[in-house]
Amino acid sequence: MSDLVDKLRGLRSQAGIAATPSPRQTLPPEIRRLLSTRHRLDTARRVVSPQDRVVHGIEIAPGLRFTEASYECPTPPERLDIRFARIDADVERHRLLHFDTETTGLAGGTGTRAFMIGAADWVGPRLRLRQLTITSLAAESAMLRHFAGWIDTDTVLVSYNGKCYDAPLLATRYRLARMSNPLHGLMHVDLLHPVRRHWKGVWENCRLATAERQLLGVVREDDLPGSEAPAAWLGYLRGGPATDLRRVAEHNAQDLRSLAGVLRYVEAIGGTTTASVDMNR
Repeated sequence: MSDLVDKLRGLRSQAGIAATPSPRQTLPPEIRRLLSTRHRLDTARRVVSPQDRVVHGIEIAPGLRFTEASYECPTPPERLDIRFARIDADVERHRLLHFDTETTGLAGGTGTRAFMIGAADWVGPRLRLRQLTITSLAAESAMLRHFAGWIDTDTVLVSYNGKCYDAPLLATRYRLARMSNPLHGLMHVDLLHPVRRHWKGVWENCRLATAERQLLGVVREDDLPGSEAPAAWLGYLRGGPATDLRRVAEHNAQDLRSLAGVLRYVEAIGGTTTASVDMNR
């Protein structure tokens, strides 16, 4: 092979044709240095230490991680009047299950799956928060089974835009997994709708982050936006660090705590138009 290359070079020289430099050689020296540095950095990024691959929680099935925590929060009354959600009923506090998913996309459809499901409920005066995270595609069925075990026939779901997004997405995943959908037929309080009725046109938008800031005084620091969650999980599956995946879990946990706080707020003001209520009572 080297003899052939030498002969070609000789023929080009005899013909008076100068050797053509590579595109990289034509670049200014400072640009070539930057490219070399970037290459070294990219190579270093691909080397991930075992500690960087750690996902919070314990492994309860192959590829399925579980975490549980308990929080002291202002406790809602034993019975809540949920007519503010246009459901003519009183429900016991212990029946509430606040839930939120982190998914591989925001468009929905059969190609979108949940890689994390978080849920919060009241155990006595404390808010219990549980999360399921899959670290492999094969663990999805195990996650769906465990989440179904948290739901009873009298559970009252609480979400933020969950009627339009989270619940239909999970229904699709249960159907594809050939499992019965535990959310079907349950009472569902979607807090987005009462928030919109009260504050649409008053706030810049009615996203959960806005509601928690305006109503609860929650200001998130170093929060990973939900739109970046898919990249965090897919990057981990491809061998990347779990740093951003852990931030997704923190984002999800705050969503759940805020759901509990916003529910208590809108239940306290009921059908009134005033937003004045003492959240520390």
